[in-house]
Amino acid sequence: MKKIKYLFFVLAAVLLGSCAKQITRGSQYSLMYQEKPTSIVIMPPINETNSVEAKDYFYTTMYMPLCEKGYYVFSPYLVMDLFQSESAYDSERFLDADLGTFRKVLGADAAFFTKIKSWEKNMVLGYIKVDVEYILRSTVSGQILYHREGVIKLNTQVHSSSPLLAIAATAIRTAATDKINAGRVCNSYVLQDFPSGKYKSDYIADSVQYAGKPLIKATVDASK
Repeated sequence: MKKIKYLFFVLAAVLLGSCAKQITRGSQYSLMYQEKPTSIVIMPPINETNSVEAKDYFYTTMYMPLCEKGYYVFSPYLVMDLFQSESAYDSERFLDADLGTFRKVLGADAAFFTKIKSWEKNMVLGYIKVDVEYILRSTVSGQILYHREGVIKLNTQVHSSSPLLAIAATAIRTAATDKINAGRVCNSYVLQDFPSGKYKSDYIADSVQYAGKPLIKATVDASK
């Protein structure tokens, strides 16, 4: 009986310890709730990979998830001319610099930066693996409002009773899975805990929800 009670207390302590480690969005992203940005300009991704196309492909995937989160997002296509004329297409120049220009010219409350750290496609083993870092900076204070990184593996394997057929089908499926799809999956996982904007019903109220870990790793089937 004493042994059972001891095990019960140990289990309870573990569970309480696990809960204690969880942090709310309001705590982890406190500056988001203090500054309350409503409009976001998406900066061209900082591409640290050998995949030249990754930058342009990933850039197109950021618009919808931020809109769905309740923010006014400046169309990447419409502001591209501004980026090019101001040499802002190379976002590295602005990552740690003053962002006042984007507030004055566009009226943006925040600028969203992304770093594509790796983009790997394996035709034989059947996967696309991406590592992207997300950084939202205020154009008012210059502070980082949101920061998270995702290492997402998109599984493109095809199973078959014939090993050779499985390898061939896997290679075809991997080749057919484009970078845009991989980018969307990465955004979907990483931005799950992105605080809601003023155009969403749970604006501010979601501050009591738990925030995700600063680094998220996940494997997702390409068919989902």
